[in-house]
Amino acid sequence: MIFHSLDFLIFLIAVLAGYWCLPARWQNWFLVPASLVFYGWVKPWFLLPFAATTVIDYFVARGLEAAPAKKRTLITISVVSNLGLLGVFKYFNFFVANVAALLDALHLHVPLPVLHVVLPAGISFYTFQSIGYVVDVARGHVRACRSFRDYALFVSFFPQLVAGPIQRAGHLLTQIQRPRSLTPAVAADAFFLLVWGFFKKVVIADNVAVTANKVFALQDPSFPILWTGVLAFCIQIYADFSAYTDIARGSARLLGFDLSPNFNHPYLADSPSDFWKRWHISLSAWIRDYIYIPLGGSRGGTARTLLNLTIIFLLTGLWHGASWNFVLWGLYYAVLTILYRLAAHLVPAALQTLPGVRAGKILLMFALTNLGWLIFREQNVAQLWRDLCLDPHAAPPGDWHVAAYLTATNALYALPLILHLIWDTTLRPLLARWNAWPPIACWASTATATILFAGLLVLRSNTTQDFIYFAF
Repeated sequence: MIFHSLDFLIFLIAVLAGYWCLPARWQNWFLVPASLVFYGWVKPWFLLPFAATTVIDYFVARGLEAAPAKKRTLITISVVSNLGLLGVFKYFNFFVANVAALLDALHLHVPLPVLHVVLPAGISFYTFQSIGYVVDVARGHVRACRSFRDYALFVSFFPQLVAGPIQRAGHLLTQIQRPRSLTPAVAADAFFLLVWGFFKKVVIADNVAVTANKVFALQDPSFPILWTGVLAFCIQIYADFSAYTDIARGSARLLGFDLSPNFNHPYLADSPSDFWKRWHISLSAWIRDYIYIPLGGSRGGTARTLLNLTIIFLLTGLWHGASWNFVLWGLYYAVLTILYRLAAHLVPAALQTLPGVRAGKILLMFALTNLGWLIFREQNVAQLWRDLCLDPHAAPPGDWHVAAYLTATNALYALPLILHLIWDTTLRPLLARWNAWPPIACWASTATATILFAGLLVLRSNTTQDFIYFAF
């Protein structure tokens, strides 16, 4: 079931009505089957690998407390089973295709099996969330959940099941285990998140996706046309993924839950490290806490730190998809991060604090981020190399005019994102400092939500796209 569908709206209304009519002790019993219906709505067999993850990790966590001496064995069972499922569904065909290519290069023609199966939606998200829970229990950060119902809800909670944010047990599971309530202020905030999320998806992301999809479908785009498509994708992927997060958080708040944020204006980043603190925050924090730090982080000397950075960014790239362009995308950010770290030691601190330097760093990082989005979006590596070799001087004048028109059009769609950035980073803190925000919060949110809802009706795209991160 996808968020921007009539099915979901009917489902959400029905769930809210049933949920708040029940006593607190029955609400979790109600949410578990509701979440399973949401997940298995289109492909019921998706529930099979999901159930395997849930059952295995529930008993592994219980075993960690019952038999601490078997900690290493139990953690291995969890990691191998989760990554095994992920490997079979997501990476098996990628592995087989590359082995086949290698054998063909050696003139060895060996028939290899191929899985003809759809990647279960959200498998990369819920496996990481479940592994994180097991590791947290092993570290003593949380107690193993005694109630299978509560743990099943922790893994299956429908607002964030398919595309996150990836939740920690200490944050979400504790909310599941206590009574919840809904105040008018929280309901108003949730409604605004929902409307803003739907607006970003069907008005901004789906409209600029038309440009991005057409450009990347071209066999031989010129330099200005290509980079117009890249800029459109830059807008699309942020609007699309942050829209999912907003709808997830809004839906959760209507149920009395608070999900962690996943974005913090990533295009204001002034370095690769800063970008990953602002983009897909839950994944970045997960990889930092469960992979980077256990590898040694930055504690093992320069060479070890650089190796650890390369490992985590390669894994980040592979997490996004079984394709060489994602590997290259991860390696790209590894190289960028290493270069920025070296530059920080070479450039005098006084120069880094000069007026206007931060603005220049943000613009540079935005350009480098778009180069990264080209690598991310172009899955044909040969085509990617051709794109990177394009000569801007070889483009005909007409292409520059078309590119300017398309860029201006997409900039208009992106204008609400820019206004929201200005509001969130400048105006709202200023009003809060003057104690002027609380008195106008209610009517300002209501008026904004009304305008956005009208925009949904008038400006929504005629063609709709699945959420990009559903593929991961």
